[in-house]
Amino acid sequence: MSRLGQVLRPFPYVSYLRVYEPLDAFSDAQQLAILEQRARERELTEELEHEQSLRRILRTVSDPFPHHEADLVRVTHFPSLNGTTTPYYCPNQLAVRTTLAAESLDQSLRGPLIDVLVPEIAREAHQARLDPDTFADSVARLYTRSATWGVPFAWFALIHEDDLTEVVEDDGRVSTVRITARIGDCIDRGRRSIAQLAVGAPEMDLLDELTEIVEWLEIFRRDAVVEVDYGPVADRVFPDDSPMDVRLGIESLAEADMMGAAASYRRLASRWIPIRQLARAS
Repeated sequence: MSRLGQVLRPFPYVSYLRVYEPLDAFSDAQQLAILEQRARERELTEELEHEQSLRRILRTVSDPFPHHEADLVRVTHFPSLNGTTTPYYCPNQLAVRTTLAAESLDQSLRGPLIDVLVPEIAREAHQARLDPDTFADSVARLYTRSATWGVPFAWFALIHEDDLTEVVEDDGRVSTVRITARIGDCIDRGRRSIAQLAVGAPEMDLLDELTEIVEWLEIFRRDAVVEVDYGPVADRVFPDDSPMDVRLGIESLAEADMMGAAASYRRLASRWIPIRQLARAS
């Protein structure tokens, strides 16, 4: 890792839910950008993104938006049914995601603080750099979702403990865990959990969250793959049984087994409430 990356470790904890599609799912222009980056190792891509984010944070004038950096593309290799691995691609879409994040921040904060964090002059300059046509297309087809201070339980309903799992370590620490599955399997699992929650716990927020995520996944091709990337929080929770605990908890609710559901929740809470408490402490 570079000296800049060593100075500041990622904080707060950010986790990601990503969709990767095969090369021919993208436009000709996108394919050219992908081909320029396809040989780069995944960890180098992560390091480049981290260094770019630090440079934005350390600007002398507050401006969280990317300027003229080329958009990064992540590559993952997933085994096909014939046993060979196939490359899949996830564009970072940073310009679009920072725009949406700024809009969300604008809705949650009021007064002078929002102007300090995201000055109007920075917003205007960022808007001037955006292409309205490609921006609209990217918003409609966003490949990455993020969450701070823990992996949302709805994401765990999409994956199983026997899915392809990559544990990335650095200097004795778990820097992240990435779990990847076929999008069709994720959609089927999500739908099953939605049906079970609709019967057993229709009032739970988890039902609405899962419904929204499955609708999002359905806009992508069925030969795509989905990745849950824990990020640095993995070092605090791995090895992690959360996918199984969420599945068992939902099944227990559908069967009106309140003791089983409570046991699953206790296991999840013991793992993730301390992470949430870090957010309040900060």
